[in-house]
Amino acid sequence: MIRWLLNLIWFVLGGLVMGLGWWLAGLVAALTIVGLPWARACFVIGNFSFFPFGKEAVSRLELTGRRDLGTGPLGFIGNVIWFLVAGMWLAIGHLSSALACFVTIIGIPFGWQHLKLAVIALAPIGVTVVPVGAGGPAGALTRP
Repeated sequence: MIRWLLNLIWFVLGGLVMGLGWWLAGLVAALTIVGLPWARACFVIGNFSFFPFGKEAVSRLELTGRRDLGTGPLGFIGNVIWFLVAGMWLAIGHLSSALACFVTIIGIPFGWQHLKLAVIALAPIGVTVVPVGAGGPAGALTRP
């Protein structure tokens, strides 16, 4: 119930705008064709930005136990390019928002969400978003 309420407040007070901004960045990246790997990451972060409470970002390698295009050397190169072009600036924006939220007691949970978004904004390729507790070693999602 608390997660639902926090997600609702987050969505109304900025989550909608943040998510749409990430989706817009994803559309722009997709239109360039070269930006397709980053477009996928933008859409994942956009969905995460709409309702972040109760979710966490984890490496797909950690989650599945298998390497894929985004968790190997090409993913690393993609994250370096992302960091230099956009990631550093987006993370600074999220950190600034987190600090503003931490100033008030009621804003502390929202500040934590901005910190989660700042971390994923630094290197989004090879990362996916799962419900809290579903990440971890291979097979974690298939637990009974």
